Amino acid sequence: MNGKALFLDRDGVLNERIVDGYATRIEDFKILDGVLDALAMLSHKFDRIFMVTNQQGIGKGLMTDDDLQSIHGWFLEQVEAAGGRFDKIYYCPKLHSEHSFMRKPSIGMALQARREFPDISLRNSVMVGDMESDMVFGHRAGMQTVLVGDSAKDLPRLKPYLVDFCYRDLLEYAKSLL
Repeated sequence: MNGKALFLDRDGVLNERIVDGYATRIEDFKILDGVLDALAMLSHKFDRIFMVTNQQGIGKGLMTDDDLQSIHGWFLEQVEAAGGRFDKIYYCPKLHSEHSFMRKPSIGMALQARREFPDISLRNSVMVGDMESDMVFGHRAGMQTVLVGDSAKDLPRLKPYLVDFCYRDLLEYAKSLL
């Protein structure tokens, strides 16, 4: 392949978004329908797969780093059992008000991935998310952007140049690549 990486947002793409809340325990983390099948398919299409997620619930003291590691560990077990993979999970625990370069829409997590995996090319990579901040992140990093979920119906409200493709969900996107 050609250094093609897939960057995936978490909440709203891989698991159900908790409006005005956080998945602070494994029991709160509900994997969206079709995600495990999609990840199995996408694992054959991309050299690397990364999760990039803002997790300010840690910064707010609603959960600990260990809580997040437990949730992600459990999720990775489900993904691997279904034939999928993640090469690495990047997250930013900082509050929005801290303006961290690691927090999306800033591209710190993309640059960190490129440093740690020098075989990837951001220009050959794809960012899949459900929020405008995900699209800004992908656009700023030079990636192709894919908007999924309910936000796709709000596309006219978004800046059109930020979104390259729209799909109902991650599975529909995965199937489009077959």
